[in-house]
Amino acid sequence: MIELPKTSPGNNDLVLTVLCLAGTLLSAPVALAAAGETAGARDTGKIAVNPVHSPDELAANAQADDTGGADGETLTVTGDAPGFSDNATLGYQPLSSSTATLTDMPLLDIPQVVNTVSDRVITDQHATSLDDVLYNVSNIAQTNTLGGTQDSFSRRGFGDNRDGSILTNGLKTVQPRSFNAATSRVEVLKGPSSTLYGIMDPGGLVNVITKRPQTAFAGSVSATATSFGGGNGTLDLTGPIEGTRFAYRLIGQYQHEDYWRNFGKSKSTFFSPSLSYYGDNATVNVFYSHRDYQIPFDRGTIFDLTTKHAIDIDRKTRLDEPFNITDGYSDVAQLNMEYRLNNAWKAKFDYGFSQDKYTDNQSRVMAYDAATGNVTRRVDATNGSTQRMHATRADLQGNVEIGGFYNEILTGVAYENYDLLRTDMIRCKNVQDFNIYHPTYGNTSTCGSVSASDSDQRIQQETYSGYAQDSLYLTDKWIAVAAMRYMYFTEYAGKGRPFNVNTDSSDSKWVPKFGLVYKATPQLSFYGNVARSVVPQYSIANYIGSLPPETSTAYEVGAKFELFNGVTSNIALFDIDKRNVLYNEAIGDETYARTAGKVRSRGVEMDVSGALTDNINLIASYGYTDAKILDDPDYAGKPLVNVPRHTGSLFLTYDVGDIIGGNDLTIGGGARGVGKRSGTSGADYYLPGYIVADAFAAYHIKADHPVTLQVNLKNLFDKTYYTSSIGTNNLANQIGEPFQMQFTVKVDL
Repeated sequence: MIELPKTSPGNNDLVLTVLCLAGTLLSAPVALAAAGETAGARDTGKIAVNPVHSPDELAANAQADDTGGADGETLTVTGDAPGFSDNATLGYQPLSSSTATLTDMPLLDIPQVVNTVSDRVITDQHATSLDDVLYNVSNIAQTNTLGGTQDSFSRRGFGDNRDGSILTNGLKTVQPRSFNAATSRVEVLKGPSSTLYGIMDPGGLVNVITKRPQTAFAGSVSATATSFGGGNGTLDLTGPIEGTRFAYRLIGQYQHEDYWRNFGKSKSTFFSPSLSYYGDNATVNVFYSHRDYQIPFDRGTIFDLTTKHAIDIDRKTRLDEPFNITDGYSDVAQLNMEYRLNNAWKAKFDYGFSQDKYTDNQSRVMAYDAATGNVTRRVDATNGSTQRMHATRADLQGNVEIGGFYNEILTGVAYENYDLLRTDMIRCKNVQDFNIYHPTYGNTSTCGSVSASDSDQRIQQETYSGYAQDSLYLTDKWIAVAAMRYMYFTEYAGKGRPFNVNTDSSDSKWVPKFGLVYKATPQLSFYGNVARSVVPQYSIANYIGSLPPETSTAYEVGAKFELFNGVTSNIALFDIDKRNVLYNEAIGDETYARTAGKVRSRGVEMDVSGALTDNINLIASYGYTDAKILDDPDYAGKPLVNVPRHTGSLFLTYDVGDIIGGNDLTIGGGARGVGKRSGTSGADYYLPGYIVADAFAAYHIKADHPVTLQVNLKNLFDKTYYTSSIGTNNLANQIGEPFQMQFTVKVDL
């Protein structure tokens, strides 16, 4: 519940209504809206739905106390800022999610798995990247990170960098790293998501939810030092703008840390202001973030194909040069608007713009002589890469009774425009100039040799969609969720001077999904679903003409339950088939693209999170995935690259209570593990499995301005491990960070 100073309504809400309805499916039946007005206001007396979503309570929650009064009288508005609820978690426990259905449904009512890593988990673990966060979720593993510069994850066996699967507040962005100081929590939707989110691999998506402005003043300033050297400082301020219906938030962070290997530094500046408006019927949120970054471009180490192990050198020894750096900046701007049309219907409009611009240099390993330890390298560079994304969605949502049944209806339209351009691509000569046993740096330097044939790399993609969904409460125990999306998309890609068009195609698809939930008790539900996903084919490098898109079908069954009145858990079994997978076939001197490939992923997963007791919190996961190539002229029967059969994690915290002068102490720790993974499509070698342990302690000093002293110990036993490979050869494998101590001081203002 939000309490704000009441001001004269004026025409603000009228203007916001017009803006919010722009692009919304106003052709939704007027009769339904009228029915919703009636159904939302009366006692149906027929369906005992989960109390959070009963028709009566929904109607009551939709109503604001707008009885009027003198200026300065308090206006009570129920709900949260538009987009995603700030009340979706309680400590470690997830309570609800908007990611799965784009409506606020309790997790037990959703026929799909949504795993949430809450703000409390992120704080206790002192997560500094999306990798840190997603270790807590089953069946997620790191894939090719482009030298450690990009977020990149497989979900249930599918995914790669720049695959559009990482969202911010439900909208696609082109940020290279989506986790930052503005992150509140992270939700992971498992399984095909194309019906509501468009072009998407079938393993699922990651939704990063940002912190929203609050209507009561709060703030904090913190500083973290790391044993690697250097650290960061963060400022977070939020509160109301007095005498108005607006609230603000301002978040800033500066980072300057030494890289843990033998050279390099990570530098970044992050700035994020946001503003929210709360009217009688309308809520609006404007969010912006800017990040300047300069980070090492480090492709890791080599695996010897004879021994099948990493080369025998110090893990800190880099095989590149100090000029291996990515230097760039990224921006995200989002507008979220919501307007309550009546007791049952509301309209929503979301728009996001994001861009990422960078330049990089690298001395890249091209070959390795195991007998001598000599390495052949090539200097490459990208002098100007720009990605931009426009993502727009307009929804009409209704909570209505139709034919005696309670329905949560969603209809909407969406538009996405993605544009990538890499201008001057530097390609220099191969030179044998490095030895792994006697590393000497500085034998090579950057160069300006532009490859005309490889420059001006371009991808342009447009998608137009319309979709509808109905969450139908059949009885007090049965819930059906059905949805359909129509999607029209165009693909244009190529490269070179002069420019060679290698992809120029368009297509359209209907993308359905259906799920069914049986709520055996208020604390236990069983579900099943079947869903499709679509990913168009494109190639920058080779001509592929117009090929049919990749399509996937997934089947899933599972159970969700609540334990100890504070723990949420799920178990799921899934089977995903992906068809029309692109591969290249050589005929004579020419390379041709084909789409006869097929891959399959099957598995089981469990996730648990919440409070076991008043003092003990838990988040844990286990996943098993059997993902392999079924149809390919070269790789049939091989496992998918970077996909482990096993993932697992366990993290426990204990609130000790009063320690010295009534101050509080919290301690905790756990472990995370990943099984072995194929390093290449041909399974020429495997990255070994690993288990890494972490621990922390936080001491909370009670004062007028409370102080928290926190120590986090990462990779407690200094394990050497490898997180992912480049996928195409054995020459680039990411190395996990060694033991690190982080010490944080935080003061609440």
